[in-house]
Amino acid sequence: MAEKKLRVDLISKPENILKTIYTACKTCYSAKLPIEIFDEAPENDKMLSLIEKVISSGHYSTIEHIQLTFAISNVSRACTHQLVRHRHISFSQKSQRYVREKGGIDYIIPEKIKNSAQLKKKFEDFINATSDLYQEFLDAGIPAEDARSILPNAASSSLIASLNLRELIHLANLRLCTRAQLEIRLMVKAMCDEVIKTESWLSDYLVPKCIRFGYCDEEKSCGSMIGKSEILKERV
Repeated sequence: MAEKKLRVDLISKPENILKTIYTACKTCYSAKLPIEIFDEAPENDKMLSLIEKVISSGHYSTIEHIQLTFAISNVSRACTHQLVRHRHISFSQKSQRYVREKGGIDYIIPEKIKNSAQLKKKFEDFINATSDLYQEFLDAGIPAEDARSILPNAASSSLIASLNLRELIHLANLRLCTRAQLEIRLMVKAMCDEVIKTESWLSDYLVPKCIRFGYCDEEKSCGSMIGKSEILKERV
């Protein structure tokens, strides 16, 4: 039983992300066959110029062709419960019904609890007591699918998540906001960083939406960017 550290790995992506998106963009406005556009694709700067124009115009279907798969380890069930609320993502998650937590519960401590020695101790005491009771249920012959009922949201989990580039941008725009819970912010940031390693041009899109659009449209704002309502007032 131990606190686990977040790990995110990009395990599958297209070989020619830029070229594929360029081909999708160009196909909409060209008489050429898509494969001709793909084979005759220009240098990266020219492809990026077209792609940026298309995306800035709101034609996001062209980036839906890029499918990305992540292996995500050591995140809390509280975090995954937030992630699965997003649409257009496929999940395969470690099952608490079939996987028996042997040797105690692996867990994630929220940073704000971890920062208090007293509260951290109480948190760990609770996890230890829960682990003992969980094991007692298993030893008594209670199926894992029933014993799991006492497992906390802090229990560590792992999953495979697949999504297209449009959804990753949407996920980043929402969950990188400073008002999102820290754990999911760190997880999504790690996902984005994995992609940016080879596709640096995406760094302008995999950001909080306020950075991308220049204003905040949230009802409750952190205050770092001008609000949408203030912009509208200035235009009246």
